[in-house]
Amino acid sequence: MTHPILQLTYISTRHPQMNPEEVDRILASSRRNNGRDRITGFLLFNGRRFLQHLEGPPDIVQATFERISADPRHRAVVVLGRKHVDSRIFGKWAMAFERVDSPVPERRMSLVAQVEALVAGIDPRVGDHFIGYARLTTNKAA
Repeated sequence: MTHPILQLTYISTRHPQMNPEEVDRILASSRRNNGRDRITGFLLFNGRRFLQHLEGPPDIVQATFERISADPRHRAVVVLGRKHVDSRIFGKWAMAFERVDSPVPERRMSLVAQVEALVAGIDPRVGDHFIGYARLTTNKAA
């Protein structure tokens, strides 16, 4: 039996020469393209690294990931998980997004709670990547 959805989770590092405002352009482009391509997912950015989960038709998710991997704004792209499933876990969002690089300690801590709420009830192997990343990032910035 073939599964209609590919889930792919990766982490990458922002190119050091990339303007921080470029993240907003990446997000806008991702939301537009993902809506068109039937891809859903979740993206966390801590000012240096991106952690993203993509899900959708296998050929389209793979093509999207290959485009991201070739994008010079990303470096050190590492796949953390890839599997075929029958249903999405982030089906509501063309791309949910959270920044975890706020200089305000209270905002950083509230982001951990927000990430925990966003991933509540999903596959723990995916959710744990995002919760751990948010906690690690906020602890380093504290």
